[in-house]
Amino acid sequence: MHKVFIVLLLLLLTNCQRNQIVNTHGVPFLDKKHQKLIVNKTNKNDVKKQLGHPSTVGTFDDTIWIYIKRTKTKGKLLKLGKNITNKNNVLALKFNEYGILTEKNFYDKTKLKNIDFEKKATGTIAREKNFVYSFLSSLRQKINKPVHSKK
Repeated sequence: MHKVFIVLLLLLLTNCQRNQIVNTHGVPFLDKKHQKLIVNKTNKNDVKKQLGHPSTVGTFDDTIWIYIKRTKTKGKLLKLGKNITNKNNVLALKFNEYGILTEKNFYDKTKLKNIDFEKKATGTIAREKNFVYSFLSSLRQKINKPVHSKK
C-alpha cells in the first residue's frame, strides 16, 4: 500500500507528462527560411511565397515588413510552471519603391536584449500635462472667484 502511494506521489511531483507542451506563434523555421532571401534581388512576391504574409507592416512606412517566431514552454517544478521563452526570432525586412528587398535584419533572443532604446521622453506629454494643469487651474479660479451682484 505504501509503495503505491509513493509511486503516485512521484508521478504527481514529476508533472505526469512526458511530452513537453510547446506554444508556437509566427512563421515556422524563420531562422532558416530568412537565409534564402537575398538583398537587392528578392522582391515582395518572393518573400510572400517563402514566408507568407508579414506579422506586422510598418505603421508609418509600409515598405517595412516584420516576421515573428516565438516558442514558449511551461517551466519545470522549480520555475513554478511559469512560461519560458525558448525562441524569440524577429525578421525585419525593408523594401524600396519597386518592391525589391534592400535591407534584412534578423534578431534572435540574445540579440534582442542588446538593442538600445531611446531614453528621451517626448515633449508632447509634458505639453499636454501643462495644458491640462493650466485649464483646470483657470477653471478652479473661475469657480472660487467671488460673485459680484449688480444692484
